[in-house]
Amino acid sequence: MDLHFEELLGKITDFIKSEAKTETIVGEQFVLGEFKCVPVIKVGMGFGSGGGESMQQKGIKGEGMGAGAGIGIEPIGFLVTKDDNISFLATGKTSGLDAIFERVPALIEKFANNRNKETGTL
Repeated sequence: MDLHFEELLGKITDFIKSEAKTETIVGEQFVLGEFKCVPVIKVGMGFGSGGGESMQQKGIKGEGMGAGAGIGIEPIGFLVTKDDNISFLATGKTSGLDAIFERVPALIEKFANNRNKETGTL
């Protein structure tokens, strides 16, 4: 049995590098007024493989192998910047991506209001 696990792992890793990008999953960064918003994702993956061979009494050879892989990609939030200030807005476990997109303008406004209160500007 000739199992080229390193070669297979390399091909899978190259595929994940090309596909598991924030731009592919969530979208590009965007500007909302004075704020720049950058989506952030979390990527997890796992691999497994096994194989074996045997020789039966009558000279019959048997062999088998298997492999599996899994990947999980989850949007986790946004980095929001304005001038020299940066903050992270988490999407949360109970809300989906649609909910965070609906909340982004209100969250940015709240962030700006808090910042204005700290600096004493309107």
